[in-house]
Amino acid sequence: MNPLVLVHGFMGGSAQWELQRKAFEQHSNVIAVDLPGFGRNNDAPALSSIPDMADWVIAHLDAQGVGQFDLIGHSMGGMIVQQMAHHVPDRIDRLILYSTGAIGVLPGRFETIEESKQRGLDDGIPKTARRIAATWFLNGSAATEYEACATIAQQTAPEAFTGGLDAMQSWSGADHLAAIQAQTLVLWGDGDRTYPWSQIERLWASIPDAQLAVLPNCAHAVHLEKPFLFNQIVLDYLTRR
Repeated sequence: MNPLVLVHGFMGGSAQWELQRKAFEQHSNVIAVDLPGFGRNNDAPALSSIPDMADWVIAHLDAQGVGQFDLIGHSMGGMIVQQMAHHVPDRIDRLILYSTGAIGVLPGRFETIEESKQRGLDDGIPKTARRIAATWFLNGSAATEYEACATIAQQTAPEAFTGGLDAMQSWSGADHLAAIQAQTLVLWGDGDRTYPWSQIERLWASIPDAQLAVLPNCAHAVHLEKPFLFNQIVLDYLTRR
């Protein structure tokens, strides 16, 4: 199999994929990135546009000598991988767009981008990280993996917090969906509070021959709420030829 590249979302990090790493590494080389300003890379200068983040991931792969690869993007990471599919379409074999959308400013988001910015400034990163991470789980802060997820979110640098929000606010990949060449799976939890069905349906309907997987009784962090089912679906998709 091709190397499998995992791109986390806003206030995420590579450590969020620990429940996937062992399963995926049985089939391919796994490359889980930490975007600048997030996770284990939180001391790197933050970026404030989705195209710049996409170029950063591509340069990271170039530095490791990676040519062809499979690609998963979660949430904001899903925007980044859509942009990568526009920048280097010939290098991506299979693409998984997970709990994401084709536009950065989402109608019906749990709060507006501006509200998130202001609350982040008012409350600080640690408190904001815990509050936002709770929205990713169907059971909120009572979820089994909430504490681990919130701890990773708290590693976000302040500049990456505002830069990520600015990046999402100014981005749309809607015009490029029909040009995506990679075989694509759209994956979503039916209780997602961040990305409503209308956004998922748009990806599914607009990307040529896209496939769809909807997982029941989970929210934005499907890979943490139902890791076994998530892993099985992803591996089935990546290994089916």
